[in-house]
Amino acid sequence: MTQIRDSDTSHGFATRAVHAGQAPDPMSGAVMTPIYQTSTYVQEGLGRHKGYEYARTQNPTREALERCVASLEGGTHGFAFGSGLAALDTILKLLSAGDHVVCGENVYGGSHRLMERVYSRLGLSFSFVDMRDPDRVAAALTPATRLVYCETPTNPMMFLADLEAIGHITQAHGLLLAVDNTFATPYFQQPLPLGADLVLHSTTKYLNGHSDMVGGMLVTAREDLAERIGFLQNAAGGVPGPMDCWLCLRGLKTLPLRMQQHDAAGREIAAWLTTHPRVKKVYYPGLPDHPQHELAKRQMRGFGGMISIELGDAALARRVVEKTRVFALAESLGGVESLIGHPASMTHASVPVALRQAMGLTDSLVRLSCGVEEVSDLIADLTQAMA
Repeated sequence: MTQIRDSDTSHGFATRAVHAGQAPDPMSGAVMTPIYQTSTYVQEGLGRHKGYEYARTQNPTREALERCVASLEGGTHGFAFGSGLAALDTILKLLSAGDHVVCGENVYGGSHRLMERVYSRLGLSFSFVDMRDPDRVAAALTPATRLVYCETPTNPMMFLADLEAIGHITQAHGLLLAVDNTFATPYFQQPLPLGADLVLHSTTKYLNGHSDMVGGMLVTAREDLAERIGFLQNAAGGVPGPMDCWLCLRGLKTLPLRMQQHDAAGREIAAWLTTHPRVKKVYYPGLPDHPQHELAKRQMRGFGGMISIELGDAALARRVVEKTRVFALAESLGGVESLIGHPASMTHASVPVALRQAMGLTDSLVRLSCGVEEVSDLIADLTQAMA
């Protein structure tokens, strides 16, 4: 059995999710990639080894994960990191003091914190703009701009960025375009063919899907970027351990099945929420009245299981998130279990209040990560919590 590598389009997505970048273990024939739990490797002599010297630099379990995610994203090179923020940290290390970044205003709170409270002190500057309008991206560019960074859909407002339109802008100006694809996953959206140079994932979320590891991933199809990121991955050393890589690799095998169920639950629950008298607004790109529904249909293959709802009352929002019984009140998202959260005090607490309010992220906003449980149970749980 030969290994399915990289962006081999002769095999379908589900086949690559199970097999890409992996081959039976050459020593034992084990079907599942072993967990190479080692920090170093025996060398046959000075300068003679089997391709592995030290586990920060190379690990076979990690390499299998990197190859598999690269294949699913339609890229040629994948790089695994200890967290999604470690992956973003590596993107920012591609830049130099004095460089400027145009970033979507509604990104994960940790991303905003890393940019504003760490890298702004080191000489980078950032402009946060509403990327629903590509013209605002173009207007924010300066002679010092080197990177455009966006999430789509965004966390937690479910705003979309037109990747093809923004890609035309970045290519025309010779800029890097990096896209956080965590919410959509490569099953529903592939930014590289639409013009992105880099794709980022928090593998903690949907790619792993079981809430039992933390990790990040970068994927590119550009050889020059791959060389620079590979250097940074080794030089800075923010790599995941082999056990975490194995857990994510295992999770990838059911990614298509899980995403289909997340999507089915998201669509049904979002439609139900639009009829609930206590819900003022539902943010979900799969709804026909979402302002960017047509873009979502053009750019994505599905809409996923992430929903945000505006309840119009901060006290009600607090009661709801504390009263659910199937939805668990917790940070994170994308696992098989349903989670409920309060972005203003949890995931986006580090974002300045004025910026949160400007994008509509109020104290009465609640975010749902719809899992793979029976949808009727999830709706019943929300019903009793909002009673």
